[in-house]
Parts: sequence; structure tokens; C-alpha cells
Amino acid sequence: MKEIIEKIGNLFPLKDIIYQREDLAFITVDKQKLPSLVTHLRDFENFTHLVLMTTVDFLEKNIFQLTYILHNYEKNNDLGIRVEIDRENPEMISIHHLWEQAATYQQEIHEMFGINFPGSPGVEDDFILEGWQEIPPMRRDFDTLKYSTKTYFPREGRETHDPKEYMKKQLYPKE
Repeated sequence: MKEIIEKIGNLFPLKDIIYQREDLAFITVDKQKLPSLVTHLRDFENFTHLVLMTTVDFLEKNIFQLTYILHNYEKNNDLGIRVEIDRENPEMISIHHLWEQAATYQQEIHEMFGINFPGSPGVEDDFILEGWQEIPPMRRDFDTLKYSTKTYFPREGRETHDPKEYMKKQLYPKE
């Protein structure tokens, strides 16, 4: 893995190289370099499988971190490529032209975090949250308590139990 990272490090400016295991490493790259880097990895380094695309919201830093995990079947290695994007203008270059399943990941990330992937097919279509009008629910500034209090109302017959006491009664009914 180190030789692959050293090799691509000569071609692309890499930051924050982390060797998680012998067969797994993570690198961070500028968002403008991502498409050419993953294209190079797919076409020249045999990372032919897009395993996963995910997002983390770093509210304190005002960034989203996108992580793309690619797999090389020949060497049985995984490489995570991380990209940081601004929360104020959350937009990332689409890679759906490299792997078709990227469009599905991008659609989900758009709906859950509000990150736009211009040109990605169906990115604006409802995916899971049909008719959702609130801020994207996976953003850390989404207030779940406020939303559920506003959306769901108390119903007759519902009771609130202290979880500790309730479980005690369920597990030890004779005490």
C-alpha cells in the first residue's frame, strides 16, 4: 500500500496519509483533484470497485468530509480518499461517469446532507425523504427534538416509563 501511495503522491498533492492497516489507508486530497485522482486509481492502479461513498459533518470546522473507498481486487487493498468541502457552499464534482453506483450515493448524500453534485443523474429527485421540507436531517445542526415535537403529537393511551424501572419490572416481575 505504501508504494501505491508514494507513486500517486508523486502525481497528486496528498495530505493526511493514514495507514489504518496493511491493506487499508486513507488520504486527503483537494476537491478539484479528486476526479483525476480516482480516474488514475481506476485506470492505472486497478482500484476498479467503488465500495462506498459517505459523509461526515464537522460543524465546528464548518466543513463536510466526503470519503470515497476504492478496492483493488488484484492486491486486495482498500484506499479511502477524503475530500473536505465547505458547509456554506456544499458542492462536489460528480464521479458518476466513472462508476454508475456513485449516482445513488450522491443522491442519498444530497438528500441527507444537502451536498450538491451538479450533473449527477437524479440527484434532485426524492430518494428516501419524499416531500421533505426541513434542512437535511443528517446535518448536525438539524434539531431532532424540535422536529419530532412539532411533527408528532402525544396520543391518548401512551405512557412514559423510566427505562431503568420499566426493564426491572420486565426482567424481575416478582420483586
